[in-house]
Amino acid sequence: MRGNELHPVRVDSGERLVFGRDPHGDPPRPGRVALRLPGCAPHVSGVLAELVVGREAAMLRWLGAGEGRLSSLLDAPGGARRVTLVRGMSAMLDLGKNELVVLAGRQVGHDLYTDLPLTFAVTAREASAAESITPGRDTEHKPHIRKGQLARYSKEWYVALALAEPWLAGNDDSPFPPTNRLIYERIRDWRAGNAWNLDRPQRVDDAIRAISRVVFGELADPYSEARDGRIQNPRFAIGKRIAEYRLVTADDLAEVHTTRPGP
Repeated sequence: MRGNELHPVRVDSGERLVFGRDPHGDPPRPGRVALRLPGCAPHVSGVLAELVVGREAAMLRWLGAGEGRLSSLLDAPGGARRVTLVRGMSAMLDLGKNELVVLAGRQVGHDLYTDLPLTFAVTAREASAAESITPGRDTEHKPHIRKGQLARYSKEWYVALALAEPWLAGNDDSPFPPTNRLIYERIRDWRAGNAWNLDRPQRVDDAIRAISRVVFGELADPYSEARDGRIQNPRFAIGKRIAEYRLVTADDLAEVHTTRPGP
C-alpha cells in the first residue's frame, strides 16, 4: 500500500490492515496492523477500510461513512474496472495495481478538500513446499484442481463449461444460469451418455462449489456471501466469472460439441 506522505506498507497472507483517520482505538491484535492516513479531513471515518489478505485473494472491506472509488488498472478481467465503495461493501483486489480514491478525503485548507489517492499493488507468490503438502487443510488441492486451474476433462471442468456456456456462446442476456438438470443433460450429451453421477443435484452443487473456490478464492466465494444474504444468485456470478477469467473458453465449448473425449 502506498500514498502521498505515506511510507509503503506491506501486508502478507494471513494479515489484515485497518486504515483511516484514527484507527488505533482497538487494542493491538496479532496479525492486525492499524495505519493512520496523514492529512485526512476531519469528516473521514476513524476506521475507513480494512484490507484482508488471504492465501488466495486480497479483499478490501469499506467501513467508513464516506465513499471511495476503486480502479483496477492492470490484470482486471476485461480491462480496467471502477467500483464505488460505500459502507458495508467488499471488493476483491486484482493482481497488479489497484487505485483507491477517498472522495474529498484530504484537507488542503479551511473548508477546502480534495481526493485522497492510495495505491495497492497485489502480487502473488508460489506456496512453499510446507504449505503445499500440509495434510487435512480445506484448501489442499484435490486431484481435479492444479494451481488454480481445473484438470482438463475432469467432472468439474465439464460442469464449469456447462455453467459458463451462456457467456461463452454469447447468450449472456439471459438472467438465469443453467439449472442442475440442464448441466447434467449437457454433459451427458457431450460425453455420449457418460455424465458421472451428475444426475444427482447435490453432485452438481458440490462441483460448482469447488469451481467457485478456484475462480473467486477463499475470501470472495459467492457461496459464503450467499450465506450472509449478500448475493441473490451465486451461480450466476460464478458462471460469469468462469468466462471472464477463461477458466474454460469458447474453444473448449466448440471442442466438446465436435469431439467426445474419454473419461
